[in-house]
Amino acid sequence: MVEKKGTALLMVFVDIDSEHDADFNAWYNDEHIGDLLKFPGFLNAARYQALKGGPRYLAMYELESVGALQSEEYLDFRRNPSEWTQRIALSTKGRNLSRIVCTQIYPKENDSHVLGRGMAPAIQVGRMEVPAEIEAKYNEYYDNVRTPANLELSGCIAVRRYHAVEGGPKYTTVYEFEHETVPESQAWRTRSAQDGMHDYIGGTYGHAPGSPGVYRRIFPSRTF
Repeated sequence: MVEKKGTALLMVFVDIDSEHDADFNAWYNDEHIGDLLKFPGFLNAARYQALKGGPRYLAMYELESVGALQSEEYLDFRRNPSEWTQRIALSTKGRNLSRIVCTQIYPKENDSHVLGRGMAPAIQVGRMEVPAEIEAKYNEYYDNVRTPANLELSGCIAVRRYHAVEGGPKYTTVYEFEHETVPESQAWRTRSAQDGMHDYIGGTYGHAPGSPGVYRRIFPSRTF
């Protein structure tokens, strides 16, 4: 079995002005993702477009570990960008650019039966900053109450949680869905209304701008 899930993610969020949109999408699909997947430790990748929240575009890479970003092959690639990469120049042509490298904290280990699973057709990404005084209760509730309850809902494939080691905010939760309509279902809304996180942790946490975002996979393409 070819492993497609690792213990870390690289996520790049960005908004692109309309005049650069076609070139940006062609660059990502025809060159950039393929280049990255050649490097050791890069297991899989997909691109998503926001239907709710933002930024508009998200590129997500499954990494064997955060060490994948320290290989000499990858570092040399970063030092010597292609002409197309230089023309795209996300740091100047992109808006609301956010690059997050994060390591998985839940589940502690990926079950063997999910390691071959491809990139989800749709995802929900929450990026949260949690005050230190409520972190312990936040993590306890998320892992033992919220996540198990959400995994029982139809269409919710998986939930994984991460700590940022580059970029931020500190916590990221990725829900994998069969379809982007899952968080609009009555069952999901009922479950969300019943959630007692804030009462349990005795405080509040903040979301990054555009979080939580619901994203539809645009590359590889979908048939539904």
